[in-house]
Amino acid sequence: MAKILYFAGLVDKLGSSSEEATLPAAVNDVRALLAWLRTRGASWERALADGAVQVTVNRQFAGPESKIDNGNEIAIVPIRTV
Repeated sequence: MAKILYFAGLVDKLGSSSEEATLPAAVNDVRALLAWLRTRGASWERALADGAVQVTVNRQFAGPESKIDNGNEIAIVPIRTV
C-alpha cells in the first residue's frame, strides 16, 4: 500500500490528512496518480488540478513522470490557493 499525505488547504478540501491506498496497476507515475485521485469527484478535480500541487515521493520532489509504486510515501502539497 502507498501512504498518501495531504498538506495545508488540501486537508480541508479533501477531508483527510492521509490515507493508505493500493494503487491500481495503471497508476505507476505521479501524473497517473493525480489523474486517478481526480476521479473521486469535483472537489478532488479542483484541488488536484494541473499546476495546483507539488508532489514528493519518499521525501524527494517528483515530476509528473516520476515512478511510484505501492511501497512509496507520497506527499501532495498545494502550490497555490486550492
